[in-house]
Amino acid sequence: MDVIFTHGAGLDVHKKRVTACRVIPDPTGQQAEGIMEVKDFGTMTRDLLALADWLAAVGVTHVAMESTGEYWRPVYNLLEGDLTVFLVNAAHVKQVPGRKTDKNDARWLAKLMRYGLLQASFIPPQGQRELRELTRYRTKLVQERSREVNRVQGVLERATIKLAAVATDVMGVSGRAILAALIQGRADPATMAELARGRMRTKLPLLEQALTGVVRAHHRQLLAIQLAHIDFLDEQIESLSAEITRCLTNLSPAEPSEAPDESVGAVERGAEPSPPMSFSRAVTLLDTL
Repeated sequence: MDVIFTHGAGLDVHKKRVTACRVIPDPTGQQAEGIMEVKDFGTMTRDLLALADWLAAVGVTHVAMESTGEYWRPVYNLLEGDLTVFLVNAAHVKQVPGRKTDKNDARWLAKLMRYGLLQASFIPPQGQRELRELTRYRTKLVQERSREVNRVQGVLERATIKLAAVATDVMGVSGRAILAALIQGRADPATMAELARGRMRTKLPLLEQALTGVVRAHHRQLLAIQLAHIDFLDEQIESLSAEITRCLTNLSPAEPSEAPDESVGAVERGAEPSPPMSFSRAVTLLDTL
């Protein structure tokens, strides 16, 4: 039995609802397409669980929903364990005859599913989806950190501090030590230049000139807030990196415990068997491109 409901045009952020259509075989045999029942549900967890019960009450096995923005995700997450869920592209099911309404969309999806005219979109497994959310959020934090570093350089420029003209990395060991002294406001340019480490010590005269500026309390306050924000982002990025490594380890297949098959077409004698393709190995291979 194919029972369909829609979660695309049937769900609007203002309406906060899911319009569902389930198909029940007509016991009299008069309606070849079956009896269609349409019902609206909210999008709270309790409402979505009621939707799942409503579908399971008649033995639903397949569900199709139209993808729109991010709204399909909570519904998919609650239904994927018990039902076969088809997430379809809205472009494949457009042109609903007649007046376009949520109920018409639900009925139209039901007909398309029964006739086998819907193509499901690829949805990664749950573990891979969680890993994707972590990596994407980490990317956003790295981008935010870069923007915050640019703001630090902007404050320095407005204070006539040309540290970026001498230091390759303003946020390096030498740069952070100089910025800390600058925020305290107790060191003169020569003393701050002496905080340089490594190759920057060969540029002490130029660095002393670069650190001579007009730094006000306003600039020091901004720098202190921005550096604290950068430190916070560094902690969050490090935490996400550790969690991503853990997820990659969990998603990687276990090492084979038995000897490799040396039959015809298998690994040649004397050749080392290739390691199993895991997420970690895939990342390593992609880094070589």
